Amino acid sequence: MPTLIDYRRRIRSVKSTQQITRAMKFVAAAKLRRAQEGVYAARPYAHEILRVLRSAAARVEEQVHPLLARREEKTILALVMTSDRGLCGAFNSNVIRHAVEFLRAHREQRVDIIAIGRKGRDTLRRRGYKFVGEYLDVSAHVDFSKAKEVASQVAEMYASEKVDAVYAIYNEFKSVLVQKLCAEKLLPIDPALVREREMAEELVDFNTGRTEQQETAAGKSLVDYIYEQPIAELFAGLVPRYLESETLRILLESAAAEHAARMTAMDSATRNAKDLIDRLTLEMNKIRQAGITKELIEIVSGAASATS
Repeated sequence: MPTLIDYRRRIRSVKSTQQITRAMKFVAAAKLRRAQEGVYAARPYAHEILRVLRSAAARVEEQVHPLLARREEKTILALVMTSDRGLCGAFNSNVIRHAVEFLRAHREQRVDIIAIGRKGRDTLRRRGYKFVGEYLDVSAHVDFSKAKEVASQVAEMYASEKVDAVYAIYNEFKSVLVQKLCAEKLLPIDPALVREREMAEELVDFNTGRTEQQETAAGKSLVDYIYEQPIAELFAGLVPRYLESETLRILLESAAAEHAARMTAMDSATRNAKDLIDRLTLEMNKIRQAGITKELIEIVSGAASATS
């Protein structure tokens, strides 16, 4: 049976752990604020440059850039983004599980993997997967140079026809408590999305709340533009910039989601440590009270026997 000394040692140990988890929670919260600012600053630019690129690609018939070439997906490149450190709840395990499901779904194709983050690299390596590239210590400080390095390798592999499609598997930051698992297609860019959107505009009836398609959408054609630069020169500058900005946004999303998951996990660990300390203190007080009661009974019994 544990003694009072055992309970005191256990309580001191849990209190020390609680101090560590509380400090890690505050550090993660501070990093999360900076990561959120980066995500909110990167999203509008990345989304707008993608919209412009899709819109421009939908208006040209010929292939004007190697990264816009569409081929049968025989070889796929998957960017798997995890963290370099643990203690962030199910953040890494969710990404790895989603990546394994993605690999199994594409077992008929050849899938090359670029691991971004130590946890994903180590886990997938233990499962026997091979990598064509790996990038470590990225989430601690996401900057444009690292995103450009990743985008350059992706662009080189796609332009040389080593891969036919590029997907990014990562956690998208939604809120402190919510991260969305994504398997987003980076290359090739699908201009059909713009064509469908612009050829089937929607009108909202604000009186009924119903949405109707325009009657003339079926016979509508895309509005063409006159570009100041030659088409090839325009896409030569636009496509690499899209890939770099999209890679940077994804890295920032993953980093923000990691800090949010770690803050939530450390907050839960801190509260669990408090509950454990309360339970141990209660058990310790019960044992101490039982010891006091036993001593009092012995004293009373001894006094009674002495008077008799």
